[in-house]
Amino acid sequence: MAEKVTKTDAEWRKELTPEQFEITRKKGTERAFSGEYVDNHEQGMYRCRCCGAELFRSDEKFESGSGWPSFWEPAAADNVATEEDNSHYMQRTEALCKSCGAHLGHVFEDGPKPTGLRYCINSASLKFDKK
Repeated sequence: MAEKVTKTDAEWRKELTPEQFEITRKKGTERAFSGEYVDNHEQGMYRCRCCGAELFRSDEKFESGSGWPSFWEPAAADNVATEEDNSHYMQRTEALCKSCGAHLGHVFEDGPKPTGLRYCINSASLKFDKK
């Protein structure tokens, strides 16, 4: 796992667009089917928009029909943290970048084999490095 990254909101605001800041630092979400990576089918690595940590490989991406990029497992389990999220009158599992704490999206137990998981991730939380 990469070194912990800690910055103030002011520092993050200088590096991120308003939408990226709202999603990654304030736990927002983008509208379904609006993100730049929902229909990306190129080979490569999805990294954290905030700190660059390797989060998901294109090999584990699948079409969930949810409107957000979906993956059945992280590139490295040590790079993605999860915690309980009871906001908006729902019980969900939040996915976070372990290095910088960026909100990525949520994890659901309705994904494909072999894990049965669906990491439903905001495109604004990611940057894609093409192979």
